[in-house]
Amino acid sequence: MPRHTSRNPKPEKTCLTCGRPFQWRKKWERVWDEVKYCSERCRRSKPAQSAASTSAARSR
Repeated sequence: MPRHTSRNPKPEKTCLTCGRPFQWRKKWERVWDEVKYCSERCRRSKPAQSAASTSAARSR
């Protein structure tokens, strides 16, 4: 039997790297709006920049 069942569902986001959904965590309480990745591994392997933004950055 579960120790604690929450009546209010926790907010969810989708990881920008792997596309998996992840839920709010207590350690993200103050920065939840800034959280984009589900784990440190996904944060380190961010998706590559799009070709348009890369070429625009090179031409400057």
